Amino acid sequence: MKRGLKLLCLLVISCLLPVAVWASSSADLQPFANKEGSLRIAGGTAHIPVMKEVAKRIIAFNPDIHISIAGGGSGLGIKQVGEGIVDIGNSGRRPTDQEIQKYNLKLFKWAIDGVAVAVNPENPVKNLNKTQLKEIFAGNITNWKEVGGPDHSINVYTRDKASGTRKVFWKKAIDKSPITPRANVVVSNGAMKTAIAKDPYGIGYVSVGYLDKTISPVALDGVAPTLENVKNGKYKVARGLYSLTKGEPTGLKRLFIDFLYSPTGQEIISSKGFIPVK
Repeated sequence: MKRGLKLLCLLVISCLLPVAVWASSSADLQPFANKEGSLRIAGGTAHIPVMKEVAKRIIAFNPDIHISIAGGGSGLGIKQVGEGIVDIGNSGRRPTDQEIQKYNLKLFKWAIDGVAVAVNPENPVKNLNKTQLKEIFAGNITNWKEVGGPDHSINVYTRDKASGTRKVFWKKAIDKSPITPRANVVVSNGAMKTAIAKDPYGIGYVSVGYLDKTISPVALDGVAPTLENVKNGKYKVARGLYSLTKGEPTGLKRLFIDFLYSPTGQEIISSKGFIPVK
């Protein structure tokens, strides 16, 4: 009898949990009720999984709201929001004081993200020290056997100079050392993940939120790029994720940003592999 009662209690709790989660999500979306209009969002590609999920939930709640999301990199996000081309610009780096002043930017930091060195899962190299990493990206170490891998040339992948991910990697992972001009340039975190997943001899870097079984993270000086290590500060190659507006946000811009800080928004940020900033 006691066992049956216990099982019944567990079933009731399990049934109530989805209702509680739905109720919380619905409450956080309530400010969008009876609103209409459109939002244009562009910039950093690390932000896209969160942006898409947030937009999906808002539009499902209220189809009269239209939201478009594009990448292009942090530099483009800062420039386009500053010039009024988009409503919200995303950046994986803090805008400079000059950019903030020039465009009258308001900054909203909603997550912390690590930038991980990544290789193909077939590559046995799972740890590099900073000197080795610098030499690889500078083009001075050109064969994997020099760092304990197979006897094959290294294919370096990097991002374009507008990328906030590149800037953080360049500054914190390789101490502003040069990146070889022979490196393959890709346009986004997603494109980087695809390139490394297809190239057994490739090496690049991605937002920790993009790590999955298709690519292998590489520890730096013995510290793995995990969420826990980013959160506790052991893994140093990390940055904030920002959404920016030109002046104080109003209307749908304000509601969208507020939703990122809501319990549902924080849950979405965590589910996409980032550390929420409350």
